[in-house]
Amino acid sequence: MTKYWTEEVFGTSKPVVAMCHLNALPGDPYFDKKSGMKAVIEWARKDILALQNGGVDAVMFSNEFSLPYLTKVETVTTAAMARIIGELMSDIRIPFGVNVLWDPKASLDLAVSVGAKFVREIFSGVYASDFGLWDTNCGETIRHQHAIGAEDVKLLFNIVPEAARYIGNRDIVEIARSTVFNHRPDALCVSGLTAGVETDVQTLMKVKEAVPDTVVFANTGVRLENAKAQLSIADGVVVGTTFKKDGIFENHVDEDRVKEFMDKIKFLR
Repeated sequence: MTKYWTEEVFGTSKPVVAMCHLNALPGDPYFDKKSGMKAVIEWARKDILALQNGGVDAVMFSNEFSLPYLTKVETVTTAAMARIIGELMSDIRIPFGVNVLWDPKASLDLAVSVGAKFVREIFSGVYASDFGLWDTNCGETIRHQHAIGAEDVKLLFNIVPEAARYIGNRDIVEIARSTVFNHRPDALCVSGLTAGVETDVQTLMKVKEAVPDTVVFANTGVRLENAKAQLSIADGVVVGTTFKKDGIFENHVDEDRVKEFMDKIKFLR
């Protein structure tokens, strides 16, 4: 079996990266001004403790409830996320990453400021999306990465963006191969339509076979029922909704669900 960078960063093969979804932040349409940042921080604290106690390998903080998303976020979003992670730093016991939806430069800025090991983003491609025409400039982003001293931050490229379709009529195999050749990602993430929607196994297999020497993550919809099939192909999984109470996106993380899932993963790997 190929030894990937994930084993060094996460301390295991086939890592489970759990999502810590942050509630709406200042500047977001649904931010609870009455409860304020204190409530956002305490919600996140409860979730990360449940994830860690449940045995996940890593956690990724994202502003999941900053709906509707921007492709270039306002400064207040990055600042709020930095404050939250800073307040939780004494509670964090496992490797962590960040994802400022959907702004790769902001994600890198946040990663450097809080010491995150990795970021997940849409770094490349042009898409027709729910957020309008979604354009990227990977060369500019990578130059920004080096300019701010983030060379050691691992880059997880989402090549099947949620709620979006590649404008060019290109097969996923072509996209995977050209992305790896042109941009040298640390990993590729393959997603379903939205958070919680299962990653298509056939698409996942095509991507992995196209770039066998690159880490490939199943990025959405991994559950107890499909974990074996997903991990038989993927080099790791990103899990969010599955860990929520009753499997509902808006709920708190359920520690018992996390433990049950991780017990199965430990058996599989």
